[in-house]
Amino acid sequence: MASALIEFRNVAFSFGDEPLLRDVSFQIQKGEAFSLIGPSGQGKSVVMKLMAGLLTPTAGEVLIDGRSLVTLRGKDREQLLCRMGMLFQKNALFDSLTVGENVAFPLREVRQAPEAEITEAIQFYLEAVGILHAKDLFPDEISGGMQKRLGIARALALKPEIVLYDDPTAGLDPITSRKIIQLIIDLRQEYGSTVVAITNDMNRAYQLGGRIAMVVDGGVIVTGDHDQTLAHPDPRVRQFIRGQLEGPLAGSGTVTT
Repeated sequence: MASALIEFRNVAFSFGDEPLLRDVSFQIQKGEAFSLIGPSGQGKSVVMKLMAGLLTPTAGEVLIDGRSLVTLRGKDREQLLCRMGMLFQKNALFDSLTVGENVAFPLREVRQAPEAEITEAIQFYLEAVGILHAKDLFPDEISGGMQKRLGIARALALKPEIVLYDDPTAGLDPITSRKIIQLIIDLRQEYGSTVVAITNDMNRAYQLGGRIAMVVDGGVIVTGDHDQTLAHPDPRVRQFIRGQLEGPLAGSGTVTT
């Protein structure tokens, strides 16, 4: 097998004296779709932020294309991180900028791209996510689903090799959620990117395809594809994916279907 594009190697992470992740190891291959599921508060977003270099492990290493985010510094680290784009759970849009200016922002700030290229990129990516007609509106003037589409367009603007989606369908109705995941699938196929997405909606995890991993009890259990996940023997996985009240997760208040 080819070397992994993303690798966690014996990763631990703590908030102060409170351990959240312990000895986590897994790999994601180039071009793969990979969903992170699990009860709330168990560390899904922390896993993603470790991938993005926004957090540093307490122990172990996070490697991107064989290079450690823990030890890499300066321009080398910056160049590696520029290979990633991220959609944050609450979109992290700039309310004072228009839809088009939100897409332009990373191109101006990170790449210092010429204005002609920025104008072309705004047109291309807003058209790709279906909101070109809203180019001159502000984020609070468009719907939640359109804000998600805008967040995706901005995440893609730097043509990242890896795209990280932190709960891309949070707060959306079922029809809009399905459309957003289909958009992510279509864009992944078009650009050949590697996609990692957090979701607690098993239907959306199955829709995205690829492999699924559950973050629970300080670890990451790679459950496999749709069929392998449904047949997984771990009782925590079985309880979670079925949304059952009884089981090892019962009483935590975190079971989400």
